[in-house]
Amino acid sequence: WNLRVPFLKGVIMKFETKVVQAGMTPDPTTGAILPPLYQTATYVLEEVGKDKGFDYTRSSNPTRQVMEEQLAVIEGGKYGIAFASGMATVDSCLKLLKSGDHVVCSDDVYGGVSRHFNQILVNYNLHFSYVDSSDAANVENAIQPNTKLIWIETPTNPLLKVTDLEAVGKIAKKHDILFGVDSTFATPVFLRPLEFGADLVMHSTTKYLSGHNQLIGGIVITDREDLFDELKFVQKTIGAVPGPFDCWLTTMGVKTLDLRMKKHAENAQVVAEYLEAHHKVASVTYPGLASHPSYEIAKKQMSGFSGMISFELTGGILAGKTVMNSVKLAQLAESLGSVETMITHPATMTHAEVPKADREARGLTDGLVRISVGIEHVDDIIADLDQALDNA
Repeated sequence: WNLRVPFLKGVIMKFETKVVQAGMTPDPTTGAILPPLYQTATYVLEEVGKDKGFDYTRSSNPTRQVMEEQLAVIEGGKYGIAFASGMATVDSCLKLLKSGDHVVCSDDVYGGVSRHFNQILVNYNLHFSYVDSSDAANVENAIQPNTKLIWIETPTNPLLKVTDLEAVGKIAKKHDILFGVDSTFATPVFLRPLEFGADLVMHSTTKYLSGHNQLIGGIVITDREDLFDELKFVQKTIGAVPGPFDCWLTTMGVKTLDLRMKKHAENAQVVAEYLEAHHKVASVTYPGLASHPSYEIAKKQMSGFSGMISFELTGGILAGKTVMNSVKLAQLAESLGSVETMITHPATMTHAEVPKADREARGLTDGLVRISVGIEHVDDIIADLDQALDNA
């Protein structure tokens, strides 16, 4: 059935149902309850000139199409366009721009994004201004006559800044500027930026959407047919597409997304409160804590606060490294958003290529620790952190 309309008369399908059912119709050939994996590069045509929708997997693939439609449904959008990684997705969104265009960007973005903007795209005469987007006035003040895109990450990586999307959406509409949001940390479980005026919503499917550390991928979702047509052309032309198996794995991961995210957030709240009360912890940043500077905005636009926490120790970088090297249950790893708890040192891992002066100006110090709280029993996570902090 069409999951964008009520599935029973007068009944709107709830989110928990969408993540399980979206795109999942029995295979008409065999009756298989799961969509088949179309692991193929090409398709045989019945006759010259007769188009049956698929000819070459770079252009389209049935498994990828199921995933794109599934993720569009749960994000509340009309169109999904998948790419081979989160960064390929960001790059493809920037291909909507032309030489000479200007972008206003959140100052605390994933290091790979700022690296791409500052070391590659500037060579194609694109211009970037970075602002603390947690204050919407900073976004509007940075707009120039050639500004064509506002790119927001919320919550940000790794400082977990939260942007008022409704306020920025109004600014974008007022100035007729494209509004893109990287919502990887929040997922559609807790935040759906299209509802606040975003034109483009991007996710690294590597993270929470697939949720099991088994693939690399990305997706952008939009309600605008013109943007879909342009991005679909980019997808086909550039060919940075995910393989069918990665798409199939993502569709399977999404089925448990609602359950997983609620457990991530439940655990993270307990861990954040534990860390905030610990005498060796100097500061904790988590949108679910009243001490977070944008706590009220987070409560207004998010239905939960996800599983990411950043903190600093009173002993600085040496204490932080000791903790990260002492964990037993948590994994010292670059990624995030998986069922396993992972701990990261942004300054030497995810943001290692951001110049030290730039990092420190943003508040990303050498002593910052980022933890992606998993879905293990929270007592075990805290016990692991407790023994690691004892060594600090």
